[in-house]
Amino acid sequence: MGKCIVVTGAGSGLGRALARRLAADGHTIILIGRTPARLDAVAAELGEPSRVVVCDVGSADSVQAAFNTIGERHPGIDVLINNAAIYEPFFVKDATDTQIASAVSTNLTGPIYCTRAAIPMMKRGGHIINVSSETVVLPHAMFSLYQSSKAGLERFTEALDAELKPDGIRVTMVRAGQMMDADSKPAANASVARRFAEENLKRGLDLRARPISSFNSVADVFSTLVNLPADVNVPSMTLEARHP
Repeated sequence: MGKCIVVTGAGSGLGRALARRLAADGHTIILIGRTPARLDAVAAELGEPSRVVVCDVGSADSVQAAFNTIGERHPGIDVLINNAAIYEPFFVKDATDTQIASAVSTNLTGPIYCTRAAIPMMKRGGHIINVSSETVVLPHAMFSLYQSSKAGLERFTEALDAELKPDGIRVTMVRAGQMMDADSKPAANASVARRFAEENLKRGLDLRARPISSFNSVADVFSTLVNLPADVNVPSMTLEARHP
């Protein structure tokens, strides 16, 4: 029997790949994101019973409204995948107020808001999956906000697992490696991307030489997580890209 799965950041990248893979497994996908056109394109590809709910996960009001909308059509949520994130390189000394607020609100506060809204809609056997990043443990330059917000998400995941264990709701942290697809676009303009590469090379990270996995390959792993047997739990998982 298919599950009702909410995927944040579902309009592109890993979120889109997750929606495609999990819909192919027979699950009902609720596509959450800020850009209606992208979400609509994915929904059109997936067909019924997938549904679009426009939402800014960094806004508490937007999240609550989105989950109220979901609840009007679906009696419950089986899986929440907190995937939405802002991946933008910059130095803190150069950061604007908007860059700082957006990184923290989308990467950390957003998953907390979505989790709070989803918990009352989950029964025993529900599953919350938070997507973190390998940058938490790598010496990346220009990623202070991205790394720290993802590190906060990992600690939140650990605490949430302990909190929800008595309710029978599983919580998993997935620390993902570098990934992209053929239509992936750079997260920064050319000059910023060039400086990002140069600054990381100074720290021993040659971004051009590091392996990159496919969003689709990572989505295949999530398919296994979503379909875990009732007597199995995966509190955390690390996915590394590798050269085949």
